[in-house]
Amino acid sequence: MPSTFFGLNTAYLGITAANAGINTTGNNISNVNTDGYSRQHTVQQASEALRTFTSYGCAGAGVDVLAIERYRNEYYDVKYWENNTNVGEYSVKSYYMKQIEAYFRDDGDLEEGELRGFNTLLDEMYEALADVKKDSGTDDPRRAFLGTAESLAEYFNTMAGNLQKLQKDVNTEIRTCVDQINSLAQEIVTLNKQINVIEIGGGAANELRDQRALLIDQLSEIVDVEVEEQQVTDPHNPGRYTGATRFIVKIAGRQTLLDDQISYSLSCEARANYEKVNQNDSDGLYDIYWSNGNRFSLKNASLGGKLKALAQLRDGNNGENFRGSVSMVDVKRQPDGERHSIVTIDVTAEYLKDINKCTLPDNGGKIMLGSKEYYFDSWTMNYNADTGKYSYDFVLSNPPRNSDTSTGGLIGKDASIGDRVEYQGIPYYMEQMNEWIRCYSRAFNEIITQDGAIDNYGNPGQNLFRADKATDDTQWNFDKYADGTPSYGNQKLDGSFSYSISTSDDSYYWMTAFNFSVSDELLDDPDKMATHTGNQDEESKYDVVDELIDLKTNVEKMSFRGSSASQFLQCILSDVALNTRRADDFSENYENIGKSIETQRLSVHGVDEDEEAINLVKYRHAYNLACKMVQTLTEVYDRLILQTGV
Repeated sequence: MPSTFFGLNTAYLGITAANAGINTTGNNISNVNTDGYSRQHTVQQASEALRTFTSYGCAGAGVDVLAIERYRNEYYDVKYWENNTNVGEYSVKSYYMKQIEAYFRDDGDLEEGELRGFNTLLDEMYEALADVKKDSGTDDPRRAFLGTAESLAEYFNTMAGNLQKLQKDVNTEIRTCVDQINSLAQEIVTLNKQINVIEIGGGAANELRDQRALLIDQLSEIVDVEVEEQQVTDPHNPGRYTGATRFIVKIAGRQTLLDDQISYSLSCEARANYEKVNQNDSDGLYDIYWSNGNRFSLKNASLGGKLKALAQLRDGNNGENFRGSVSMVDVKRQPDGERHSIVTIDVTAEYLKDINKCTLPDNGGKIMLGSKEYYFDSWTMNYNADTGKYSYDFVLSNPPRNSDTSTGGLIGKDASIGDRVEYQGIPYYMEQMNEWIRCYSRAFNEIITQDGAIDNYGNPGQNLFRADKATDDTQWNFDKYADGTPSYGNQKLDGSFSYSISTSDDSYYWMTAFNFSVSDELLDDPDKMATHTGNQDEESKYDVVDELIDLKTNVEKMSFRGSSASQFLQCILSDVALNTRRADDFSENYENIGKSIETQRLSVHGVDEDEEAINLVKYRHAYNLACKMVQTLTEVYDRLILQTGV
């Protein structure tokens, strides 16, 4: 039979249970606006009944509070993290693509200090060129035309500078993201330790788990995440759960970022100037490595979040990286007096057959041959008219740049430079500008230097569009190679003869949006600009000018992506607008989906003030009733002990 004071103990347990409920409710109400907080509740269970050995068998012993647990749905968490990764990716793309779109726009409604657009400058140049035909004996029309041509060159110089600065900004943000990943990983590791200390002792680390989940929320916006939590059992008794857990976070396609109390940090290493992937890449672009030295691949198809968007914007080449197959390996003495390995790589991609589209670095770089990476010093593009094949010869660097120069077994192996990034990022738009500049300059210079073209002094015409050299104050001229053969700019590459173009040649490869310029000699003396051929009479002495004017719209004379020279901006803006619109649409869609998922998550773990108010009333009544029970029992004991007896 239960003790005389059995009822008092039962009432006491009711008070403690109600008090726990009130405290938990108060905690929920206090954290109603706390980010990441999960609503908590008390888990109660009837205490084990006492056997009374009477007809009714057992007597209830009150209530036990087993735990204070939080409401959380892992399914909604996973869905939120997956969607948040997409939100992070497309929000970044939307932000930067709008900047690129603003650079290229030419709507005529510019604020003070803004750059005039391509169409405006090209139209001004051709209006000035038409005025040359009205020459009244002075060089003013020519000088005005050369000034507009110089403005067009400055436009491309400025555009290249803007895009390169944007690439540097993106590169800096990549480092920031890596630092954030490392910081979040360290915080999660610290929380894992604290959670295990509490839970091994039998407690529930609800607040710490909420903080950890909030950190995963933040991490999922930067990079895709996958979370796994395993229960730790006693190694001597596998069926016994120790209370500890092993929390694992994987990123970028299941690469382990942290394993419970161990984190694997990432680091950024800047590329040297001889490690560029593209000709116009900014200096010091970062490659990412794990703490164990393995490379963290930014081209990973499973990569997501801000990091994916930034990598695509910085390195996106529309899938047009250098790639081919090794067909020959030879050793030859080079101009530096040393013998170097020469690797010949056959290529089949159409964009690799056109030097105007070439993006190979001019100061050497890295090339992947088979499964091994080599440094190279220079390269030569070859065309064999007999076989119709295109190939590139790469001069591999000698030690110490290449610690191992062995090239055995490379024949037939795949070769590549950089990664194939299927996105139209900054390198893509740089290449598009370079291609238009090279094609247009070549076509323009061919007309102005055609056979018979002469200037006002009766001398042969000379190239108007040139490229400034980085090493001195001179310009690339594109007239002749060192051996006197015609340069690429003056060749009609119709496949009828073989040719080679190397990084040492005075070819249009050296012309980029950065150094695109007008001949200094013509700027100093506009009368040296050829306007007619020698067989023209006085009345029609501007036949060269007529051809130059026709170049603007004649696709047969100069074609860019199947369009005329004047349609450059439309081609570029069609790419930019499509990517911007796509990023905006996806960003908006994923944000809306995220709001829906967050609403579902909050319906599970969010604090509802009305619900907590009801709980507060409920537990208050339970507490009051338990107190009344104590009061009642007190009166019973008072009568029993003090007022009854002998």
